[in-house]
Amino acid sequence: MSLEEEIRRLKVEKDAVLLAHNYQVPEVQDIADHVGDSLFLSRKAMEAKEKVIVFAGVRFMAETAKILNPSKTVLLPDLKAGCGLADSITGEQLREWKAEHPGAVVVAYINTSADVKAESDYCCTSSNAERVVQSVPEGKEILFLPDMFLGDYVRKKTGRAMHLWVGDCPVHAKMRPEDLEHARAAHPGAPVIAHPECGCSTAALPSVDRILSTDGMVRFAQETTAPVVLVATEVGILHRMRRLNPVTKFLPLSEGVICPYMKQIDLADVRDSLRDHQFVIDVPEATAVRARRALERMVAS
Repeated sequence: MSLEEEIRRLKVEKDAVLLAHNYQVPEVQDIADHVGDSLFLSRKAMEAKEKVIVFAGVRFMAETAKILNPSKTVLLPDLKAGCGLADSITGEQLREWKAEHPGAVVVAYINTSADVKAESDYCCTSSNAERVVQSVPEGKEILFLPDMFLGDYVRKKTGRAMHLWVGDCPVHAKMRPEDLEHARAAHPGAPVIAHPECGCSTAALPSVDRILSTDGMVRFAQETTAPVVLVATEVGILHRMRRLNPVTKFLPLSEGVICPYMKQIDLADVRDSLRDHQFVIDVPEATAVRARRALERMVAS
């Protein structure tokens, strides 16, 4: 029996649903029940009827699923699947930052720990960050964390004054304007789409045709008729884009844009997680209750 067959059998046997992020390895995406960005997967986790949610992503995503659907068992197939961006701020650091800005509204990117979410007023993803920030009453001081590139982009798009935490995604941040210049030279006329976490996205906006969340990139792939598209984000999304549109040639801005955390989980890990009930993700109830408010606002936006 193949790993894929074992996983399908175990999903039925364990009454489980498998969620996979767009950056997961192709074979995990192909066996998943739902593939998408953090907002889409949060909604799917919240709606899940199955007893078990297996999250092929990173730890903060599994925590989010548990917070939004606390009666379910949430499994993360590999505990090494963390997030460099989420690690850039702790709950204690946020509490200290809030003390410096009493009365400020905290908008936290979903790439944060449950403890940080519990200290936040709103959560957001790259696909709805603008809407969330716009929903904050005018005149309110805003603390946006932890990604400074996404925050700077949202600040420019909304015109809202915001204090930005100095954090970034180590994978996205290393993409620089010169990478765009080289890609443009190699593929003249090809549209460039970039994730707002990219270090090149705000520094070289005139050179980028579209700033898009991963979900936005998927929709773009379905709609474009361009022969070649240059994609500035983690390379895992290219698998889905190419499947959706085999005519267009989707190329990474850099072949080295690989998140090691998103590549931790393979089919054997998924199989073992289902078979052996590993690894269970729990969030302390007091933390979950406070974090749920901010996440529910995100899901509703």
